[in-house]
Amino acid sequence: MIACRPAASRPSGGPNSEPEVIAMRFPNSLLGKPSRMILLSLSLFIFTGASIAQAQNSEIRAIEDSVIKIYTTQSAPDYFTPWRLLTPRQSSGSGSVISGNQILTNAHVVANASYVQAQKHNDPRRYLARVTFISHEADLALITVDEPGFFSDLKALSIGDLPAPLQEVSVYGYPIGGKSLSITKGILSRVEQQVYAHAGGYLLAGQIDAAINPGNSGGPVIVDQQIVGVVMQANSGGRAENLGYFVPPSMIRHVLADSEDGVYDGFPDLGFRTQTLDSPAAKKAYGLSDDQNGVLVIKVFDDAPAQGILEENDVILQIDDFDIAEDGSIRLSDDILTDYKHAIDLHHVGESVAITYARHGQVQTTMLDAREALDSYSLVTGEQFDKIPEYYIYGGILFVPLNMNLIKRWGNDWSRTAPVSLLQARNEWSSPERRQLVVALQVMAADVNLGYHDWRNWIVEYVNGEPVRDFDHFANLIRDNENDNVVMENKNGYQLVINHEQAAASEAAILARYQIPAAHSADLFDE
Repeated sequence: MIACRPAASRPSGGPNSEPEVIAMRFPNSLLGKPSRMILLSLSLFIFTGASIAQAQNSEIRAIEDSVIKIYTTQSAPDYFTPWRLLTPRQSSGSGSVISGNQILTNAHVVANASYVQAQKHNDPRRYLARVTFISHEADLALITVDEPGFFSDLKALSIGDLPAPLQEVSVYGYPIGGKSLSITKGILSRVEQQVYAHAGGYLLAGQIDAAINPGNSGGPVIVDQQIVGVVMQANSGGRAENLGYFVPPSMIRHVLADSEDGVYDGFPDLGFRTQTLDSPAAKKAYGLSDDQNGVLVIKVFDDAPAQGILEENDVILQIDDFDIAEDGSIRLSDDILTDYKHAIDLHHVGESVAITYARHGQVQTTMLDAREALDSYSLVTGEQFDKIPEYYIYGGILFVPLNMNLIKRWGNDWSRTAPVSLLQARNEWSSPERRQLVVALQVMAADVNLGYHDWRNWIVEYVNGEPVRDFDHFANLIRDNENDNVVMENKNGYQLVINHEQAAASEAAILARYQIPAAHSADLFDE
């Protein structure tokens, strides 16, 4: 039988004295050897448990000091009125200290940032910080603090390995609802290719069931005091969820290696597109045997690494040492499958990628140069950050290039609210002859554009009969026009006609009336 002395009767010990466990006194006849062994075992259990708890607390404290709260003032441009900025907004996120006096966080935490501050654990002071490298595609960024001594008492965390499925992880960060550091636990439930919410990159991601809320973004996912992920996509539509995603170690290492020269290269694109070969009839039609699997090449882009090497209807069987399954997946481990694109993502720009493919049943292997991706070869340019939008006002009409920034300006539900004609363009491939779409976004009513005051979101395909290649080409066609009129036409044959002399004469008055500082973006006609 075991008991503790009442508090009043305990001898006073120092601040580090241990709780006293005492066996009640029984006659020796009642307290035999088995009882003494039980008492000894219980005492060892209690002291061992206390030692483990102290060690765990020490580990947690060491990690806590390496987790940073990040404050950001973000000033994003307004793509509806591209000469203006949206109202600045304040937000916060999390980050972790890594080697080289760097803080690893999410790109969306510091995107379009005009002012960044960093705050250490249990330190009320906010330190001025600056962004040193950013990968919007991977939603990762590096920031630093130039204040002397900021990093002197902080431990740099190392990058670990991807946890096994169902392994427990800890998530550190500063979510909304409080100022102190929050630590939650969960398990790794899934690893696969995902569309990253920030910029639409399609990369490997891990899914966890730890409670993740706004403000956790950029915080580390920890196993054995190592970073095994960076929290992202933890919130949907402003609603907190007990489900979140993180950027895995392979993507973190890729970005860190990319940052070493300070020049962003990103993830390579070999310049072909494929579809799965689940159909036995399709496999047979393209010359595959029953034991062969792969993906069918349906598009090879001009000026791409694959041009002149791969052809449409080739079947890609293997990338490097990864065999491709009929559903387009590759095996990363016994428990993890993901899209074959990940085999390409593991490479850096400038490296070579081994491709094994079948053409008319004949198997061949070739090497493709990993080059920088060209906006995924889509007619709709991907979302951009930290850049000034391009625009051109001619005849009182605002013309802009079509990109995802503009489409997302229709709100969180942009897939429903944006004009259908603009959304449909996302499914069209680019080519050297047609690299970008130009949109007549809105008309600022004036005499020069009478008859077109209600025209909106109109894609310009031709200028005076010449096909429009991209926005720069469009702007130069307008500026260098020598005809009396500029005739713009869409793919359905509808025309918009502006008198060139009248457009030039009315430009200053239109800009003054609508309080627009310039007729075009600063670098549009960069000589």
